[in-house]
Amino acid sequence: MARLTSDFWVSAYLRQAAHDGLVAVLRRRGAAEAGAIFVKLDRLDRTAALYGPAPQSLAEDDGVRRFQLVLDSDPGSVEDRVARELRFDSDLWLVEIENRAGDPRLDLVEG
Repeated sequence: MARLTSDFWVSAYLRQAAHDGLVAVLRRRGAAEAGAIFVKLDRLDRTAALYGPAPQSLAEDDGVRRFQLVLDSDPGSVEDRVARELRFDSDLWLVEIENRAGDPRLDLVEG
């Protein structure tokens, strides 16, 4: 099954967050069709997490984008990791969401 393009998925994610009363912003626009999407979760308590694309080996073939936890730490460490990811892949998308409950609103895989 075909996946949604990155720009469409990000747009829908941002709209759903706004609908749910959460603050979510697009911090970096990547490649429209298939750019990797990273989501930074700010828990507003001086902790943050970074989620990135799940490896293909953990993804199902149903077209749903799945994510895995990359780093759970303080905001500065998460920003450092984002900078490293950007050096590796300049076409990535970066979305930031604020949620005191700690829910990134993503389909997550264990791994």
